Amino acid sequence: MNKLILSAFADEYADSLKEQCEALNKFGIEHIELRGVNGKNVSVLTESEVKETKKTLDDYGIEVSSIGSPLGKIDIKGDLNGHYETAKRVYETANILGAKNVRIFSFYSKETPFDKCKSEVYAGLEKLVGLSKSAGLTLCHENEARIYGESPEKCLEIAEYFGGRIKCVFDMGNFVLDGYEPLSAYKLLFDYIEYFHIKDAFFTGAIVPAGKGEAKIKEILDDYKENGRKDTFITLEPHLQTFSGLNALVGKSFDNPYKYENQKAAFTDAVEKLKGLL
Repeated sequence: MNKLILSAFADEYADSLKEQCEALNKFGIEHIELRGVNGKNVSVLTESEVKETKKTLDDYGIEVSSIGSPLGKIDIKGDLNGHYETAKRVYETANILGAKNVRIFSFYSKETPFDKCKSEVYAGLEKLVGLSKSAGLTLCHENEARIYGESPEKCLEIAEYFGGRIKCVFDMGNFVLDGYEPLSAYKLLFDYIEYFHIKDAFFTGAIVPAGKGEAKIKEILDDYKENGRKDTFITLEPHLQTFSGLNALVGKSFDNPYKYENQKAAFTDAVEKLKGLL
């Protein structure tokens, strides 16, 4: 039986890193996927800010399961050289914080069909992988709408092409939101899954707490506990209520049937629902 280790995007609870840590301690969560720190994206933190972040996390006994970076979340026709400099900063940040995984994406293409810029996408991914090699990190591709690796088939194509140098962050909620059946996607990508993002949704577009939608979270996690090859992180990314930077991250706001007074209440319910499901 494999162990599922709970982590979270605690910036959905609060912008303040101290408040994020206090919440994780309260909920008994010992890991964080670091994305937002005091209102700043992890990719723009200075070295001194990263070291201060490390001190705060250590003070609260919290380890970093992954860096929730925005790498690859850029138009393939955009400023890639600047993006690669950001990647170097992210990889240095990961090393300082003791993270072994870095979440990435596989580029947008606003004007050019992907079948006409596939080679550019792969060149961009190859560059991100190459820059990470000396840092000893595992790059983990998250499936998301409108990027090259949106569909399960494209995610598999990327994983196979890179021969394990890029693993999968399996987000069953994103697959549902993008119209793909999550259990089929899970079976297709099983061999390449490094860890999971936990959000639930309906095919109609509503995002709901874990176990309340159509993402088959319980079935997938039960199977992975039985058949997976290792203990793995499951990172709570509920998206139940708008938080700082959400619109920039996903390109839209969500109208959820579950209504909350504030983002802290939304995050608290998300934790409770996931723990109940587990």
